[in-house]
Amino acid sequence: ALRLSYLRAGGHDPALLDQLLHLQLEATLLEKGTPRLRGGRRMGTVTPQPAPEAPPAVPAEPHGTGTQGLDAALLAVELENRRLEDEVLALKVRRERRADAGSRVAQQHSEELAQLQAEVGMLRCRTEQTGPRLPPSILPPAVAPPLPP
Repeated sequence: ALRLSYLRAGGHDPALLDQLLHLQLEATLLEKGTPRLRGGRRMGTVTPQPAPEAPPAVPAEPHGTGTQGLDAALLAVELENRRLEDEVLALKVRRERRADAGSRVAQQHSEELAQLQAEVGMLRCRTEQTGPRLPPSILPPAVAPPLPP
């Protein structure tokens, strides 16, 4: 749960992810009650009875118990699979957000274009109804006095 919440919060430090994986492997081994643990922890890794020079990524399989080593290896593969699934999900979410933002912008542009086309159509109709407008003619001033009523 800690590893998943770290990934969902955007964590991606490989050293920290590796440490979380080792912690989960150690917790799994402790839950099963394996006698091969000394109870000590160094840098978040499981310490088997014969202390190796470097702690293995997946605890070594003790002689005579093949299933425990396979369980640990299976758990490591499952954890890596979950991590990759989380990354794929995060990438899908980011892609959908970008697509949504792009489609919203495209929709706004198409709405503005439709509104402008409607305005152009209305202006064309008005000019066709009123006919061509000529500038008012300028007449010379009247020569004769106006007629009486």
